[in-house]
Amino acid sequence: MSGARETVLGRIRDALASAPAPPVDVPRAYRTGRVLPDDERLALFTDRLFDYRARVHPCPAHRVGEVVAAVLREHGVRSVGAPDGLDARWLAEYDGEVRQDDEEGTADRLDRLDAVVTASAAGCAETGTIFLDGSPGQGRRALSLVPDLHVCVVDLSTVEPGVPEAVARLAPERPTTLISGPSATSDIELERVEGVHGPRTLVVVIRTDA
Repeated sequence: MSGARETVLGRIRDALASAPAPPVDVPRAYRTGRVLPDDERLALFTDRLFDYRARVHPCPAHRVGEVVAAVLREHGVRSVGAPDGLDARWLAEYDGEVRQDDEEGTADRLDRLDAVVTASAAGCAETGTIFLDGSPGQGRRALSLVPDLHVCVVDLSTVEPGVPEAVARLAPERPTTLISGPSATSDIELERVEGVHGPRTLVVVIRTDA
């Protein structure tokens, strides 16, 4: 079998070498520049998040801490992870243990956290996607993937109507995590299973004003 395999692969290599593929001109004329009023972006973004079974709490900036604390209490959170640079006011009303994350934190240490609270870099209303890029307040990727509950604060002003507009907000050199609802997959019988590759529960607090 190995000899036949090498013969076939050799013929493929010879064919590719003698007939190089012509250059392909890939069109990049993406639809951009769409604008939606705040209320329409909020409604569309919220609708998509609900489709993904995320929980959504729109609120003004001065109530973010109150809402975050209520969410953590509702889920019985005793210890929460916080990335460097997170707005301290968002956890000021939480009376449990806040553990500041650091790059030395192992997956086992992260797994002992009940929840994590992060900020976000951008959002896409059309797809209900949240973008994290590791900037201050967002932390490293593992911090948002290991704990079972992720509370993510999204500023409505960073939510764009479509994907091209949202991607344009990101710095290409930064590591980007795209979140579309809680982690979920289906087994061979199409039974939905949540929490396999990331948080079982996603709660999005949308800050509706600056």
